[in-house]
Amino acid sequence: MMLVIQGLVSPVEVTVLREAAQDLAFGDGKATAGKFAREVKANDQASPSPERDAVLARVERALRESALFRSAARPKALTPLILSRYRVGQTYGLHVDDAVMGGLRTDLSFTLFLCDPETYDGGALVIEDTLEARSIKLQAGDMILYPSTTLHRVEPVTRGERLAVVGWVQSQIRNGEQREILFDLDQSVEAVFAAEGKSPQFDRLAKTRANLIRMWAEL
Repeated sequence: MMLVIQGLVSPVEVTVLREAAQDLAFGDGKATAGKFAREVKANDQASPSPERDAVLARVERALRESALFRSAARPKALTPLILSRYRVGQTYGLHVDDAVMGGLRTDLSFTLFLCDPETYDGGALVIEDTLEARSIKLQAGDMILYPSTTLHRVEPVTRGERLAVVGWVQSQIRNGEQREILFDLDQSVEAVFAAEGKSPQFDRLAKTRANLIRMWAEL
């Protein structure tokens, strides 16, 4: 399942993060790429510093506070976040993310866009599946969550600058189909409760959801 989470970070917060990023030092993005991805990766990433850590901490807080993210990802743990930058001519060729990063299994990947799409050309995230290649370029503050199993790439930037925060999730629910079932159940439970309150139908749905989590969760 791929999911766009709109407004994960508010416009005001995006501006604060983007301005803070302007004062950070950046290094070669190949430093965090796997053996083969290094061959096709040409971008920058913010170097370690207290200021960078403050930016990433604000994004991680927004993730943990997002009910939609929690429902879709069922996060057990997050990898350290990366602040990435693509300037003119920079790109990331077709690759699949490493299966294990920092001792965590990567079930889901995400990209939080920090620049408005009209401020740069190129730089779309292209995710390939068995049907088509999907080109994704979101508004600043919006995030795409997608399976780490996919082949994907970032198109070359031809004007302006693309700034984004990327990261990976190890989920409590390893199987993607099971995560999607629980996500759909979450939406149904919320809708029934809003319409009927704590009705018999709500109780049955809530029971089913709880018991499926008991069957599938890895804690």
